[in-house]
Amino acid sequence: MFTGIIETTGKIINIQKEGTNRIFWVESVISHELTLDQSVSHNGVCLTVDALEDGKHRVTAIAETLDKTNLGQWETGELVNLERCMPINGRLDGHIVQGHVDCTATCISRIDKSGSWEYRFKIPVAFAALIIEKGSISLNGTSLTIFNVTEDEFTVAIIPYTFEYTNIHTVHPGDQVNIEFDIVGKYIIRRHNLGH
Repeated sequence: MFTGIIETTGKIINIQKEGTNRIFWVESVISHELTLDQSVSHNGVCLTVDALEDGKHRVTAIAETLDKTNLGQWETGELVNLERCMPINGRLDGHIVQGHVDCTATCISRIDKSGSWEYRFKIPVAFAALIIEKGSISLNGTSLTIFNVTEDEFTVAIIPYTFEYTNIHTVHPGDQVNIEFDIVGKYIIRRHNLGH
């Protein structure tokens, strides 16, 4: 389980294709602290570390992951948000994030508010029931509060710290980001749909 509080960013330094899989080598300040078989959130996607080498770590994304996320669009040199799992005695500073991305959202606007930034995103309408005013969302792994919610759009406000220390500053209109909706909302909708 993650919290959506990004530890650092990593740089994609090598991408390989192996069948339908993509293999990524990531360089970061926490790579040397990772262990084999450790789960790490990469842009909100829980991936398993399968190799380590000189301040770099390797992860593999399978076809299912590539289909539902923006990982298939990653390029060498790109920055990705990284977060290790929350320790059992840790603080839940963001919200409960599983690392299971539901879909991608498209950035439709980015406004500099002279001290903060507002980004607006569009999601597939099939997920409309999972966004609520002032609800939580994981966007590229970052826990954010959404507002100005419509059926298939929402806005997030970004403070200077988040703008500088995550990869949100690289997102512009037309770009896709990974979205994980609040797990509590998913259970409520499921129960409602089953008629209980």
